[in-house]
Amino acid sequence: MTHPPLSFLKGHGTENDFVIVPDPDNAIELPASAVAKLCDRRAGIGADGVLHVVRSAAHPDAAHLAGEAEWFMDYRNSDGSIAEMCGNGVRVFACYLQYAGHVEPGDLAVATRGGVKRVHLSAVPDSGSAAGGDVTVSMGRAAFPEGEVTVSVGSRSWPARNVNMGNPHAVAFVESLDDAGNLYTAPPFSPASAYPTGVNVEFVVARGPRHVAMRVHERGSGETRSCGTGACAVAVAAIRRDGADPAVTGEPATYTVDLPGGTLVITEHPDGQIDMTGPAVIVAAGEFDASWLTETAFA
Repeated sequence: MTHPPLSFLKGHGTENDFVIVPDPDNAIELPASAVAKLCDRRAGIGADGVLHVVRSAAHPDAAHLAGEAEWFMDYRNSDGSIAEMCGNGVRVFACYLQYAGHVEPGDLAVATRGGVKRVHLSAVPDSGSAAGGDVTVSMGRAAFPEGEVTVSVGSRSWPARNVNMGNPHAVAFVESLDDAGNLYTAPPFSPASAYPTGVNVEFVVARGPRHVAMRVHERGSGETRSCGTGACAVAVAAIRRDGADPAVTGEPATYTVDLPGGTLVITEHPDGQIDMTGPAVIVAAGEFDASWLTETAFA
């Protein structure tokens, strides 16, 4: 039996890259093994994760959000595991919706497992042509779970700020980004009870007033070139370290966050809402053999 080819696109936000699988009716099965193969940089297309594009009403995890957001970002890490949110992924997801002609420049809502995210799209070239531009995402509010956390690399350990951006983060301020080691594997943390499903770990150094740089190990993906929720977690941790909490000062705090793949600008407002602004680009579109996906899924 032959299968029709399946369409995909490739996009990135500050070099955090994604395979985009358009599937408005939620008709494509994407088990973890298939996602991992799609993301394989040697045997597949290659990416840090998969953006499965589904109408909210068609997906059981998002049907309850259909009244707020037409589209659901069914996000998967490169190992096939499901993640609650991906900040760079939301920007690329919104960029794709505009590229495909589903939405116009301006404001829109995107459903995620971490809630509905509000997005502002700047104008980009006409649908069907090369797409890219700055995208601002309202990332919601940060939560700060109680309890002290420590992260380690080799024999060294650092205290970390426990931040939740819809997904868990441990933010450690260090002397040098080299202190993070190779980040091939997840840095150990304690206590284990702090992150029962794993954690994204950020190592951060100062670059200047309200300016920091970071490296990150993303849960389920390893070190990535960028992490949007991680940049937000880093910014709010730095804001509190610097005594600039907008809820206290009454003034927004804007921090520049440098990542290996580019720069994001993060603003926390006095009501706790966090905006993230950065580029998103669609770089390629093509097809893959559906039989390959089926064989992969059940291999």
